[in-house]
Amino acid sequence: MEKKDFYCLHSELCKTLSHPKRQEILDCLRNQELTVNELVEKTGISQANLSQHLAILRAQDILTAQRKGKNVYYSIANPKIVQAFDLISEVLKENLVQQNRTVRWATGKKK
Repeated sequence: MEKKDFYCLHSELCKTLSHPKRQEILDCLRNQELTVNELVEKTGISQANLSQHLAILRAQDILTAQRKGKNVYYSIANPKIVQAFDLISEVLKENLVQQNRTVRWATGKKK
């Protein structure tokens, strides 16, 4: 595979993960598998909308689905997705702290 092709695939994966509702879904699934109903309860996302997001995440092989009796349980396919999510979160938090310091310095505020 050429680098340009890899970059396109990488970009598509990042686009999939860039949606706030999908990030919320991933955060809910980070340590457990959940059904659609449980995800609706935890996120407040409507079942129809949630199903669309789950389909997108499954299409990118980010989530897996396993039928157990009447229910389908969703889980994260690769734990490295959570590690990447956490790493990006850390960078964002550090940036926000730095921005806050810069604003305080620029306005002459000490706290």
